[in-house]
Amino acid sequence: MQQAEQAEQSQQPARPPRQAFAGIWLPLVTPFAHGEVDHAALARLARRYAASGIAGFVACGSTGEAAALDEDEQLAVLDTVLEAAGGLPVMMGVAGSNARQAQARVRRLAARPLAGVLASAPAYVRPSQAGLIDYFHMLADGAAAPLVLYDIPYRTGVKLETDTILALAAHPNIHAVKDCGGDYHGTQAVIADGRLALLAGEDHQLLGTLCLGGSGAIVASAHLRPESFVALARAVADQRLEQARRLFHALMPMIRLLFAQPNPGPLKAMLAREGWLRNELRAPMTPAGEALASALARAGASLGEAAPRG
Repeated sequence: MQQAEQAEQSQQPARPPRQAFAGIWLPLVTPFAHGEVDHAALARLARRYAASGIAGFVACGSTGEAAALDEDEQLAVLDTVLEAAGGLPVMMGVAGSNARQAQARVRRLAARPLAGVLASAPAYVRPSQAGLIDYFHMLADGAAAPLVLYDIPYRTGVKLETDTILALAAHPNIHAVKDCGGDYHGTQAVIADGRLALLAGEDHQLLGTLCLGGSGAIVASAHLRPESFVALARAVADQRLEQARRLFHALMPMIRLLFAQPNPGPLKAMLAREGWLRNELRAPMTPAGEALASALARAGASLGEAAPRG
């Protein structure tokens, strides 16, 4: 019996260590053309960013407008990113209000070589903290890749409390958390606990989280100056804090503008100006106005040598 169990375990794909969730991860936008996913544009974007020094990709996150994609479209997006990622690790977003459907989706992802599954709390349901523990245990038990908790209460309607995150850290297949909870003390406590990799999920909290000891970030604004975000994270890791501060302060005007309207509207407007995709979102999302796009272009131009392009 023991030999059979060992043989079965040897056939399972190797899971990345918790420290693998570090550095700058890019939550890719999903390009559209005339209402359909533009896979050619998506592949071009993935190949461009794969050469920028980022740690990996997130497919079908909130920046990728996953809520506007059906399941077949999401899987097709994931396959395009996996093919174009150049060997970089890829996480897949999983969200929804139906626990059974989320569990089934996690199981269907097992055939793909994922670095992780980024899972948020079930939106609108607003379960108790005990219910959240049961929910994430259920997903982690069925996932072939490590689970990354996504704490984003302003989208889901419920916050993962610090004690809940620390309880979930005991699960062997929960390795990290994307932190959009807005709780400084909770962020610090999870980092100090040390069992989960903590990734900043709010772009404006990037420097603070890294300086506290966070392992990295999943930040949409890195679409525009990925090399600068990578340089900032490396500067913090190397204790070159003055350089990290200069980079962060240079990037902040652009970051603020990117979230002046709902994400990813401003981001897509800028990527369209640069020729990477069409300035198209799925309803009820709407494109950012020309005034904001122009302000973003000016902010990017003013970065100069303070924030390198590569």
